[in-house]
Amino acid sequence: MKKNQTIPEFIWQFFCSVKLAVYTLTLLAVTSIIGTIILQNGTQQQYLRLYGEAVYNLIKVFNIDDMYHAWWFLTLLIVLCINIVVCSIERLSSTWKIIFPKNLKFNAERFRKQKNLENFTINKGAASLYNDYESFLSKNVGKVLKEESETGTVMYAEKGRWTRMGIYIVHLSILLLLVGAVIGSLFGFKANMNLDEGETSATAFIAKKRVPINLGFSIRCNDFDVKFYDTGAPEEFTSNLTIIENGKESFTKDIRVNHPLRYKGINIFQSSYGSGKPDRVVFDIIRRSDKSVISKTIKIGEEIQLPEDQGTFELQGFLKNYDFQGNFLGEAFIGKITQNDNKSVQIALPIKFPSFDRMRKGAFAFIVKKYEQKHYTGLQITKDPGVWYVYSGFLLMIIGCWITFFMSHQSFFIEIEKTDDNSSKISFSGTTNRNNQGMKLKIKKIVTKLKDI
Repeated sequence: MKKNQTIPEFIWQFFCSVKLAVYTLTLLAVTSIIGTIILQNGTQQQYLRLYGEAVYNLIKVFNIDDMYHAWWFLTLLIVLCINIVVCSIERLSSTWKIIFPKNLKFNAERFRKQKNLENFTINKGAASLYNDYESFLSKNVGKVLKEESETGTVMYAEKGRWTRMGIYIVHLSILLLLVGAVIGSLFGFKANMNLDEGETSATAFIAKKRVPINLGFSIRCNDFDVKFYDTGAPEEFTSNLTIIENGKESFTKDIRVNHPLRYKGINIFQSSYGSGKPDRVVFDIIRRSDKSVISKTIKIGEEIQLPEDQGTFELQGFLKNYDFQGNFLGEAFIGKITQNDNKSVQIALPIKFPSFDRMRKGAFAFIVKKYEQKHYTGLQITKDPGVWYVYSGFLLMIIGCWITFFMSHQSFFIEIEKTDDNSSKISFSGTTNRNNQGMKLKIKKIVTKLKDI
């Protein structure tokens, strides 16, 4: 801290430093590269397998497994935002005075010394050229200032002072992009939800972390449809969804890949699908004593009476991968037989092995005859309240870059000197705050036009 500098002044000087911007941008660039190399939002087992326990502990301490939401990464973004705002304010006052001067003046001698100065003689009297050249400058450039010199008359016109604000528009665009990123990180989410046909849920889960998110409304999957190519690969899958809020259906819409449903700032994308839990199953119940067969249709959770009042059978549930003595037999129904003496036994009925229950001893054997196959729809649910800041930032970035790189503050100078009654000497030059080579070409074009007036 400099001598006699107050703490607020020190803080202001710290944040208006260009070095701070360079260091912050460098840190953001380096950490962003790390974020693309290190696995993001993985499981503990994945990190331990890939990096070992010591590196995993370091990753957890600094939240590198979810780096773009880490407190230190967001802090870097906020520091850069403050740096941009303070730097812009610090330099705005001088720029403002250039754009809006109290008294517009020009230095004729400065223009006479320009390297792009063009001199030519025209066979017209000076008096007849004054109005013509003033009209030309006024029409093509802007307001004209005139002064009388020792040898004749000088005219000055300019345009594009406001283009010096282009860099501030770029600064604002960067600020909007950063603010949008921070808002999206703090208040947005990306989650998944799997819904069986007919199922309703208001809870999604943050991808990979399985953290529940309450959406504030419910989603019901009315129907799911999938079409396949001849090769067996899925061609298109569509979900018919209904949004339910406060117990009332808001609306129903079909969604498919790249055609999401949007509701109250939340986007619902069709991302995947899979086989859901069957709702209704047809079993053949075989009595071992006489091999007689009775077919029964049973829903999951339903209980039926066995033939001749030999007890009851309850269809308890459905497993995606049934493990039998260390062997995975795939999808299977799970049920419970309760005899009249209240003794019960749990049985498994694998779909791929419909006669599996024949190996079990007992009065009856169950065979899976057919079942109603359902699918579940895999939804990706995202919310990014900062997205409109980002869109606005990109738009302003384009506008600001166009103004900064393709537009400029241009000043033009004409001096008319009388040589005799029928001829005049003309001097023409100009200045610009960028693209001097382009200004040279423009001066030559204007001189051609001035000669034809």
